[in-house]
Amino acid sequence: MSLQGKHAFITGGGTGIGLAIARAMAAQGAAVTITGRRQEVLDAVAGDGIVGLAMDVREEQDVADKVAAAVEARGPVQICVANAGIAEGKALHKMSMEFWRNMMATNLDGAFLTIRECLTSMRQTDWGRVITIASIAGVRGLKGAPCYTASKHGLIGLTRSLSEDYLGTPFTFNAICPGYVDTPIVTRNVDSISKRAGISADAARDIMVSANRHQRLIAAEEIAAAALWLTGPGSESVNGQSIEIAGGQM
Repeated sequence: MSLQGKHAFITGGGTGIGLAIARAMAAQGAAVTITGRRQEVLDAVAGDGIVGLAMDVREEQDVADKVAAAVEARGPVQICVANAGIAEGKALHKMSMEFWRNMMATNLDGAFLTIRECLTSMRQTDWGRVITIASIAGVRGLKGAPCYTASKHGLIGLTRSLSEDYLGTPFTFNAICPGYVDTPIVTRNVDSISKRAGISADAARDIMVSANRHQRLIAAEEIAAAALWLTGPGSESVNGQSIEIAGGQM
């Protein structure tokens, strides 16, 4: 397959899943724009077709300006990957409104804004793919993380609705729903779970590993492979789907 001539816009592309997807798509010839809040992180991984652009997905004007700048520099966005997100568990009775709003602003509002702005140029072309990075928390309740779970359920709902809106067009919309992936987010969650539960870091990590049905953390490259497949030949009829990558049935 080749993505030569295609412009891919990937939020949260400086680390983890986003970076793995960026590298996979760049290797297939795509011009890849990655975003994140820290330019120095993006600059450290840029090159080989990947360009970094600092952007805060929570800020409407910033998203509009940066997507427009990327389109001006590299052409219309034809692959939009709404990946930026935060993952943190907290019991409902301990949750502040600030915690709730920041999670929703990042995981759901950020995806909405990114997709909306990317579609402006995508709709002027004859082909496009929108991929949202949701979670197994988007298809089932995740114990101890009601806010995160709600944000990912919302993201899948947004993806499914858009797939219905654009039926019969050359654009598809799909969500990838990973289990626990070996990324910096898991590393941060190890510390958080360890402190909250009063257990060792190894025990905290084991909790996440055991949540994956095949009893191991998932490699970010496995998620990237699924994203690449959704942009490749033969995926035209895959639309409005929530693709679970969790080592077994959820």
